[in-house]
Order: sequence, then C-alpha cells, then structure tokens
Amino acid sequence: MSAVPQPTISLPTPNLNSIPNPTTLLKTLSSSHSLAHFKQVHAHILRSTHSPSHSLILKLLSSPSLPYSLSIFSHLPHPLPSLSTPFLRHLSRSSKPEFAFFVYQRLRNEGIPIDRFAFPPLLKAASRVGWLAEGKEIHGFGFKSGFHSDPFVQTGLMVMYVGSGRLPEARLVFDKMSYRDIVAWRIMIDGYCQSELFDDALELFEEMKRANIEADKFVLSGILSACGRAGNLDCGKAIHDYIIQKELVIDAHLRCALVTMYASCGCMDMAQQLYDQMIPKNVVVSTAMVSGYSRHGRVKDARLIFDQMVEKDLVSWSAMISGYAESDQPQEALRLFKELQILGIRPDQVTMLSVISACANLGVLDKAKWIHVYADKNGFGGSLRINNALIDMYAKCGSLERARNVFEKMTSRNVISWTSMINAFAIHGDANNALRYFQKMKEARVEPNGVTFVGVLCACSHAGLVEEGRKIFASMINEHNITPKHEHYGCMVDLFGRANLLREAVEIVEMMPFAPNVVIWGSLMSACQIHGETELGEFTAKRVLELEPDHDGALVLLSNIYAKERKWQNVGDLRQLMKERGISKERGCSRIELNNEVHEFLVADTNHRQAYEIYEKLNEVVSRLKLDGYAPNTGCVLVDLEEEEKREVVLWHSEKLALCYGLINGAKDSCIRIVKNLRVCEDCHTFLKLVSKVYKREIVVRDRTRFHHYRDGVCSCRDYW
Repeated sequence: MSAVPQPTISLPTPNLNSIPNPTTLLKTLSSSHSLAHFKQVHAHILRSTHSPSHSLILKLLSSPSLPYSLSIFSHLPHPLPSLSTPFLRHLSRSSKPEFAFFVYQRLRNEGIPIDRFAFPPLLKAASRVGWLAEGKEIHGFGFKSGFHSDPFVQTGLMVMYVGSGRLPEARLVFDKMSYRDIVAWRIMIDGYCQSELFDDALELFEEMKRANIEADKFVLSGILSACGRAGNLDCGKAIHDYIIQKELVIDAHLRCALVTMYASCGCMDMAQQLYDQMIPKNVVVSTAMVSGYSRHGRVKDARLIFDQMVEKDLVSWSAMISGYAESDQPQEALRLFKELQILGIRPDQVTMLSVISACANLGVLDKAKWIHVYADKNGFGGSLRINNALIDMYAKCGSLERARNVFEKMTSRNVISWTSMINAFAIHGDANNALRYFQKMKEARVEPNGVTFVGVLCACSHAGLVEEGRKIFASMINEHNITPKHEHYGCMVDLFGRANLLREAVEIVEMMPFAPNVVIWGSLMSACQIHGETELGEFTAKRVLELEPDHDGALVLLSNIYAKERKWQNVGDLRQLMKERGISKERGCSRIELNNEVHEFLVADTNHRQAYEIYEKLNEVVSRLKLDGYAPNTGCVLVDLEEEEKREVVLWHSEKLALCYGLINGAKDSCIRIVKNLRVCEDCHTFLKLVSKVYKREIVVRDRTRFHHYRDGVCSCRDYW
C-alpha cells in the first residue's frame, strides 16, 4: 500500500491546576463536545502520575477532531487490538473513513498485532472511499494471517466488494463461506439488487429457501424491490404468500416494500389496498403510489395521492411532474413545476429532464427558451444528459437552429448526443444534414447504435431517399453487426410505402425473422390508403385488428377505405361496432402559443373566447386564397355528406382555426407555430402553403410524424409526407 501522509497536530501542554481522579476525567470527557475541552482534559491526563485507563484512552480517541484523535493514537506505545480495533471501527463510520488506513499503516509498519475484528471496519472504510486496491491488499493480508475462513472477515470482504460493484468477487467469497448467516445472504441479495441483477437476486433467494434459512424483513424487502424493478409480479406475489404462510409480522417497512412492488408491477388495486392499511403513510410509499399510477396512465389517481400527501419531497414532486410529462399532459407538468419554484424547492437533474420532456411534448418554442435559460442559471448547463434533452426539446419545438447550437457548444458528446441531432434533422425533413452528421459521427469514432439507425432511416423515409435507405439498412447489419428489430423493419416498410413501392414493402414484411407487430402493419396500411391501394389496405387493416381488435386507427382507416369506395353500409357497420365497444376516433387538436399562453383548438371548435373573430378571419382568408386558385379538397372527408357540408368540415379543421387565431393576434412579421396531434391532411397542407405566400408569413407546423416549414408558398417537405 502506498504511504498515506498522516495529519499532524500539536498536543496540549499540561497546566499546573490540580489533577482530577481518573473517574472524574472519564465523566468529564463523556460530557465534552468541544475540542478545547478535550485538550484540557488531555492535559490533565498527561500531567497525572497514573497511567490512563483503557476506557479513558478510548474516550480520548473519540474526540471531536479526527486529526487530533489520530495524533493521540500515534503517541500510544504498541497499542493492543483492544484499543486499535475499536478506533478503526470509529474511523470507518466517521466522515473521513480513509483515516482508518493511517492506523492500519502504523500497525503493519511496526508489526503490531491485528485481530480478526479489525478487518470488517478496514474493509468498510475501503468500500466507503472506493479504494478497491487497498481493499484487495487487506483481503490478501487477511488470507496470509489465516483469517480467510473467518465469518467476520468474509462478511467484511463481501461488503467491500459489493460496495465497489465487484459482484463476481463478492459471490466468490460468499460461495466459499462454510457458514452463511442471514447477514451474508442479505448482503449478497442486496448487492444483486443494487446492480440491477434482479434475476440473480431472485435465484439466490430461492437457493436461500432451499438451504432452510429463514428470511428476515430486510431480505424480504430487498427481494420485493427486485421483483418490482424487474416487473416480476408472479415472484412478488409468491414472496407475499411466503410472508403470510410464515405468519411474519408485516411492519411499516415490509408493507412499504409490498406496496412499492405491486405499484411497480402495475397491480394498483392490490397496492391501493395495502396502502390504505398504512397509518401513517410515509413519503416513500406515497411517492411509489404516485409513480405506479402515473406509469400505468392513471394520472388522476396519481394526483389524488399526491394532493393527499402531508409531506412532499423533491422525489415526489418529480414523480408527479414526470407522470404528467409522460401522459401527454405537458401543460400540467409545467404548471406543477411552477408550483415547485414558488415553494422554493430547487429541482435536481431528474426533475429537469421531466420538465424538458414536457416542454418538448408541448412543442412551444417560447417555453423551451425559458427552460433552457433556467437550466443554465441553475447549474445544469454542463450536464451531458440535460444538453442531450435540450437538443430533442428544441427539435420538437420547431427550432432546428437552436438544437444545433446546443449540440455544437457541447464539450463532450456521446452516442445519444449524435443520435438526438440526427433525429432532429430527420423530423424536420433535412435528410442531407441527417446523413452528413451520421458520417461525422462515425468520423468522430462514436459507434452508432440501433436507435441511431432508426433516426437515419426515418430521415431517408421522409425525404424519399430509397436507395440510400437500402444501403444504410445493409450497413447496419454487415458493417455494424446490429441485428434489425421491429422498429428497423418498420422504417423500411415506411420508406418503401411512402415511395409507393408497396411490393417491396410487403417483401420486407414477409422476410422478417419474426411476426410483424401492429406498428408495421399500420405503416403498410397507411401507405395503402395514401396511394389508393384498397385491396391491400383492407388486408393490412384486418391484420392490425387481429393483433389489436380495439385499435381505433385501424378501424377508422378500414372505414375510410370503405368510404372512398362509397361502401356506406360497411362504414355504418364498422362505426356501429366502434360505438358498441366505446371506441372513438382520436379528435384533431392543434395548439398555438401567443403571449405566454397556450391556446388549443378542436375541429369546428366554438369554445374559444375569440371564436366569432376567428371564424370571421377564416372566411376572409378563404376568400383571399380563392383568388389564388384555392378550392377546398373534400376528398379527405370520408363520411356520407353533401358536398357543401364536406367543404365546411374541411375548412373547420383545427390547424386552420389555430392559424387564424395567430393571424389575428400575432405580430405582423412573426412566425406562426402550430402543433397538431394528427397528420396534416392534403387540404390543410395546400391551405397553409397558400397562406404563407399570400400573407407573407412563415408558418411551422408539427404534426404526428414530422415538421412542415411553410414559406413563400412552399413547404419544406416538398409535398412528400
């Protein structure tokens, strides 16, 4: 072991006051809390003609100053294990566990005996400061000293190896133990759980049961945590049954573990039942309930638990914000973040990532700029994960330039950084830059992963670069040894489908080494609808419904295929089926932000406070566009209506209403930014192009799959979307 410099400190000079007896000195030390007081008592001891007792020396070694304690120890002649071992234990638990090695060095250098009880605190100190090399040296010394089979030493070694993340070494020690008590089993199981090796933890628990070792509440809590994090509900239920069978007392600690396990596995009814039995309910278990409900789409239930919490910490706030962000309620997530700020609670990186994700989903650029400024001001600007999230946020809020600025200013980049930038170019239809950055990524010796290739293939798909897409798909397999997954085959189906190469798309589906999923059949079905391939479209729609009978998109698309063929009876039958099953088509919804306020519009919406003005403006815009040759395209209205009614329906689409609101209230030369939840229809696409030309306004629309930048009558998608 390399020499560790010892801290130096001067010892006190005895004064001439009368010297109290040892019992008084011990009582005085026991009630002392200041270093000055300790020094004064120490001075009395040094002046005394009697040798200090064992208890008195131990009390001196626990002074408020660790360097002072070490200095005292260094002056003790040949300290026996009865002094050195308790002192090592004290140091290993202190704020400076590395000081234990000063003591160890002296004992080794001077050949002073070290007993078996000294090894656990030394190994604990090595684990706490991450000194694996020193821990291994102590392991070797213990072996040479004949303590390799001592249970105290073996347990200490397991703690050190587990704390250092060296699970194989810990398991080796565990397997060599002649006797394993419950503590050894607990350490090994906890080690697997901490390293997210949940299957190993569960397997070891089964081995423990076969060895007839009675599990305690700590082992059971650890194994329940493993079940929850692995999503293994069956195993979790088996542990619950084991607890009931053994008639173990379910205290607050164990009940909390059970609630968390059931919530993590999505068994919310059982989690709620156990949660209701808890009095009082602590912040940890309440947060687990919030996370469980949020993760499984029950955000209202999550908010009910959240609002009932007497005490909330940052983790519970983050869980609720994340729940809204992931449940397509970004405005609620940002509203809750505002409340967090008002309370003066400083967010951590986890909270910020959820807030950035919410802002990305909302798609509002002004909010994105504010979040970016807030992140920089609060010390998150240098975080790699935050910057990666900012790239994605700006891209989804319509500012490719700002996304690129974040990327270019990053001092370090990983595969996620490059992938985020490539995906940004892809959703904006800038295939050339997506491919250029993909090449730069490889030149920077950053190995692309499967997600990177999804982004590059999507870029090719949006731009119609069929041959380039073929080459990239082949290189993924042949050059980068990445086995294609559903999403990669889905990209290829989309690539061929958009390009009206439906035979090649079908061949991809047929050659896949696994069954196509709903997304792949849905992609082929959409391509069939766009290109008017009714027979194949009907076939693919039925394949989707075989996999997911209540798939609203498939039912609607199948209805639309029948509607285009004017098979109104079939349309009626399908819509009756949807009504009976409570399935409804997702309604078109568009958002626009002006003056820090987000406004939402549905199809034919009349709820907005400026509804009258908006429809007046819409009539004015339509009249002006007709002078430029615009005629409403009613081909996308696939219901049995009169032609005039169809024209009204298509003119009242949500993005047209949002656009007119922007024309009324926005600054004359400002860019109008709209977020649409569905694909932009052909009529709205033409309408938006003409408005950008006639009104000389830049318009940016984010639909379900990509961005459209309208300027001077032209769209960035080049009418290929």
